[in-house]
Amino acid sequence: MTAQTARTTRRRAGSASTKAAEGSGREAVLKSALEAFFAHGFHDTSMRKIADGAGTAISHAYYYFPSKVDILRTLMIGVTTELIHVLEAARDAAGDDPVERLAAMVRNHVRLHTERQAESFVANTELRSLSGEERQEAVALRDHVATLFKDTVDDGLRQGCFHTDSRDEAVRAIITMCTAVAGWYRSDGPRTPEAIADSYAVLALRMLGCQDEVSGRR
Repeated sequence: MTAQTARTTRRRAGSASTKAAEGSGREAVLKSALEAFFAHGFHDTSMRKIADGAGTAISHAYYYFPSKVDILRTLMIGVTTELIHVLEAARDAAGDDPVERLAAMVRNHVRLHTERQAESFVANTELRSLSGEERQEAVALRDHVATLFKDTVDDGLRQGCFHTDSRDEAVRAIITMCTAVAGWYRSDGPRTPEAIADSYAVLALRMLGCQDEVSGRR
C-alpha cells in the first residue's frame, strides 16, 4: 500500500466514523424528543430538556435540528410515511376483494399504532403545533392515508360489498377510531394488538353496512 493510498483509506475510515457518530447523536436527540413530547407535550418540552435526555449539549441538538419544530416534523413525517407504506402493502397483499382489503388495512393501521404508539400519539395530537410548509406536508400525508381508504371503500360500493350514503364520514370515523388506539392502548392490558386489530376490522366493515366474513388474513 502506498502512502497516498494509506492516507485515503484513513480519510474514508474517519469520514465513516464521523457519519456513524452523527447518525447516533441525531437518533438520540429524536428518541429523547419523542419521549418528552409523548409524556409532556410539545409546548412543555424545551430543547434543553431534549438535549439533556439525549445526553448531549444543547448546541449539538441544534446542530442536528435547527428547531424544536423541525424535530416534531421529522417524527410526524416519519411515522405517517411508514403508515402509508404499511397500508399500501396490506392492501396489495389482500388481493382484489374490497372487504379483505379494507379489513387488512384496518388491522395494520391499528397494529402500527400499538407498535409505534408514542410516535403515533404525537403525530395525531401535535399537528396543531405545526404551521406553514411543515403543516402542509403533514396534512398532505394524512390526506393520502384517507385516499387509500376512500379508494377501497369506493371499490366496495361499486361492487355492492359496502352500503353507505356517507362515504367520507365513514372513512373519517374508521381512521379516527384506529388512530385513537395510540391514546389508550397498554401493552399490559387485557387484549393483544392482534385481538384489537381484528375487532376493529369487524367494526369498520359493519360501519360500511357489510356483513361478510373476512378471512382474518394478517
